[in-house]
Amino acid sequence: MELYRAHVLVCCGTGCTSSNSDQIITQFDKLLPENNIEKEVKVVKTGCFGLCAEGPIVVVYPEGVMYYRVDPKDVAEIVSEHLVKGRHVERLMVPHPASPSSEANSSDESNFFKKQLRIALRNCGAINPEEIDEYIAHDGYLALGTILSEKRDPLDIIDEIKRSGLRGRGGGGFPTGMKWEFAAKVENDTKYVCCNADEGDPGAFMDRSILEGDPHSVIEAMTIAGYCIGASQGYVYVRAEYPIAVQRLKHAMKQAKEYGLIGKNIFGSDFSFDLDIRLGAGAFVCGEETALMRSIEGKRGNPTPRPPFPAVRGLFNKPTILNNVETYANIPIILTKGAEWFASMGTERSKGTKVFALGGKVQNVGLVEIPMGTTVREIVFEIGGGIPGGKEFKAVQTGGPSGGCIPASLLDTPIDYDNLVAAGSMMGSGGMIVMDEETCMVDIARFFLEFTVDESCGKCTPCRIGTKRMYELLTKIIEGQATLDDLEALEKVALSLKNGSLCALGQTAANPVLSTLKHFRNEYIQHVVDKKCACHVCKGLTEYYIIPEMCKKCGLCAKKCPVNCISGVLGKEPYVIDASQCIKCGACMEACKFKAIIKQ
Repeated sequence: MELYRAHVLVCCGTGCTSSNSDQIITQFDKLLPENNIEKEVKVVKTGCFGLCAEGPIVVVYPEGVMYYRVDPKDVAEIVSEHLVKGRHVERLMVPHPASPSSEANSSDESNFFKKQLRIALRNCGAINPEEIDEYIAHDGYLALGTILSEKRDPLDIIDEIKRSGLRGRGGGGFPTGMKWEFAAKVENDTKYVCCNADEGDPGAFMDRSILEGDPHSVIEAMTIAGYCIGASQGYVYVRAEYPIAVQRLKHAMKQAKEYGLIGKNIFGSDFSFDLDIRLGAGAFVCGEETALMRSIEGKRGNPTPRPPFPAVRGLFNKPTILNNVETYANIPIILTKGAEWFASMGTERSKGTKVFALGGKVQNVGLVEIPMGTTVREIVFEIGGGIPGGKEFKAVQTGGPSGGCIPASLLDTPIDYDNLVAAGSMMGSGGMIVMDEETCMVDIARFFLEFTVDESCGKCTPCRIGTKRMYELLTKIIEGQATLDDLEALEKVALSLKNGSLCALGQTAANPVLSTLKHFRNEYIQHVVDKKCACHVCKGLTEYYIIPEMCKKCGLCAKKCPVNCISGVLGKEPYVIDASQCIKCGACMEACKFKAIIKQ
C-alpha cells in the first residue's frame, strides 16, 4: 500500500468543474513532480463539499485546511508554500469577505458546516467517487456483504428499515420500509427496483451531487432492495442533463460488476441482481413514479391512476419499488449502524437528516444536510449566513414548484414533513430558495406556474386547463389589469386543481399560489386595488421617474434609452421620461451615475 504524507482533495462536482477544477488537478499533476513530491502527496478528485458559493474548493489533509475560490494559477503557491514549506496560504483560507464564517479555517469549524450532519452526503467530498476501493474503505458494501453472507431474512431487513423511521426523500415522505414490504409480500416471478434520479425541481441538485460524489452508495442500496423484495433487475432513471453524474454512475456500475458486487451470484450467494441506466429527457412530470416507469418502458411519460400502486403493478406491469437517490443513500449506513442509531436523530415522525439545495438570496449558496427538526432560521441565518447586502428576509420556498413559500413569521418552524405541510409547503426533493425584501411574491407565484404550465403532461383536464388559467390570472394581476373577482377566481381554480388532478404534479401545482395568498395576500390586494408593486418588480405596475432636483442635465439617460422616450435640454433643463412610451427596460437607471432615476 502506498503511503502519503498529504492528501489534496479537489472538488470535481458540476459546480466546481464549471469553474475549472479539472485544470486545478492538471496543475497539481504538473507541479508535484517538478517539486519532487509526487510520491509524498496524493491528489484526490472528490464530489461536492457543499459550499458551492466558495468553489472551487481544495482541502489539504492531514491539517484539514480548506482553500476557497481556488484558481488554477493559485496551485503553484499552494504547492510551494503549503506542500513544500509547510506554510498555509492564508489569503485562500478566508471565504467571501461578507461571509459570517470568514473566521474559520477548516470545514469542521466553519459556521456553514457546524450545524450540519452528513449522513446521505457522508462520502461526498471525502472519497474519489471513481475508485471503488475508497468506497469499500469507508464501510462500503459492508451492509450488502453481511446480509448475503449471513443469509438474513429479507423481511427482517425490511423491519429494520421500518424501525429506523426512514421516509422517502423525494416527495411526500412515504415510509420506505412500508413500501418495500408491500412489494416483498406480492407473489410474482419478476419484480423491479427503480431509482428516481430525475430531479426536475428548479434549483435542486441534491441527487446529482450524491451520484457525482458517492454513486456506489446508491448501487449498494438498490442491490439490497432487490434482495429484500425478490427482484433481480434495477433501473436508475437519471436526467440526461447530468453528464458527470451519468459518467460516474456508469463507471461505478462497471467497477461493481468487476468486483462481483452486482451481477450473478453476488458474494458467492444464489442472489443475482443487475442494474441499467435509463436517461430522461428532462420532463418534470417523469418525477412522478408511474410516469417515470412508463418512460422507462419507452412510452410517453404520462402518469396512470392509482391504485393499483407500483408495489403491486408497476414497471412492465410487475411489482416495483421506486425511491429517489437520497433515500437509497441512507440505506447502507442504516443497516451498518442500526435502526436505533438513525431513529435517534430528527423528530418524532421525521427521522434522520434531510439534504437541501440552499439557493437564492442567501450568502452561503450550497448543499446542506441537517437533522430533521432544525429550524428555518438556523438554516438561513446560521448555515446560510443570512441575506446579502443587509436586506431583510421575506420568505423561503421549499419543495420547488410543488412547494410553497414560508414567511418570516414562521422562521422558527422546525423542518420536518408535517410542519412544512402545515405551513402550506412541502419537503419535496429538497430545494430551498431564499427570498429577500425585493422579491415580489405575486411574481414568484407566476414564475412557478409558468414552469408547471410547460411541464404538465396534459393528460388530465384539471392540470392541463387549471395551470393555464391560473397563469393567465396571475399575468393579469402583475400587469395591473385584474379585479378582486379575478383574485377570487384564482383561489377557486387553485383549490379545484389541488383536489381534482390525477397526479402529484397537478395536485401540488397550486401550492405556490395558495401559500402566497395565505401569507402575502396584502401584496395581491396592492397589485389589484392600488395597481402598485411595492418591490418594483412587475413592469406593468412600475414607472421610471427622474427626480428633477437630482438631475444633472447630462443627458446620459436619453442616450441609453432604446425607444427615445426621454427628453430634456443638455445642461439647461432636467430630463423627463414619457411614461406612455417607456418600455421599462431600466437602461436609463443603469446609465445615471447620480441616482436621479427611481422606480415608483
